[in-house]
Amino acid sequence: MSSASSSTPSGTPSGRPAVVRDRDSEGRARNARPRDGLGRPLPYGADGVPRQPEGVVRTPRETVAEAQALLDAGRPFHAHEVFEDAWKSGPRAERTLWRGLAQLAVGLTHAARGNATGGARLLRRGAGAVEEWAADTGERTPYGMDLPGLLVWARELADAVESGAAGVVDPAKRAPRLRGEA
Repeated sequence: MSSASSSTPSGTPSGRPAVVRDRDSEGRARNARPRDGLGRPLPYGADGVPRQPEGVVRTPRETVAEAQALLDAGRPFHAHEVFEDAWKSGPRAERTLWRGLAQLAVGLTHAARGNATGGARLLRRGAGAVEEWAADTGERTPYGMDLPGLLVWARELADAVESGAAGVVDPAKRAPRLRGEA
C-alpha cells in the first residue's frame, strides 16, 4: 500500500480526525446550525429563525418585495440571500445591480453585528456597484426601486457607522426603503 492511499487509525492520511460536514438534500456542503436574525450561527439545537431557501427564482418585483419585507423585519442577512438568488438566476445584464444590492444588505448586517469597518466597506462597495449599473444602463428606478435614494442611504449609513455616530445599529430602524416610500 502506498503512503498516499494509506490512512492512520483516525481514518485520514494526515492523522487528523475526519471532518463531518452538514449537507443539504442535494449533497452540497451547508451548515445546518440554526441562525439568529442576523445570520450568526447558534449552537445545534437552539431555536433560530427560519433560513431563506436558496436558489429560488423570483421575478424582479417579487425579489424587491421579499427583500424589503425582510429588511423591515430586521433581517438584512436574509434579504441578502434573496438578492443573491436574483444575482445568480437573473439576466447577465442585471448581475451588477443585484450583487450591489446584496452587498448593501450584508453591509447593514455587519453594521448591526457591530462590525463598523466591514459594514462601512460593504455599504460603500454595494453603493458603488449599484451606481455603476445605473450609469451603464441609464436606469434610475428599475422595478420601482429608487436607486438615487438608496445610494444616499448607503453612503450616509456608511459614514455614520465608520465615525461611530450610528452607535448600535438597529437593522429594522436603519433599513433602506428600496422603493423610496416612507
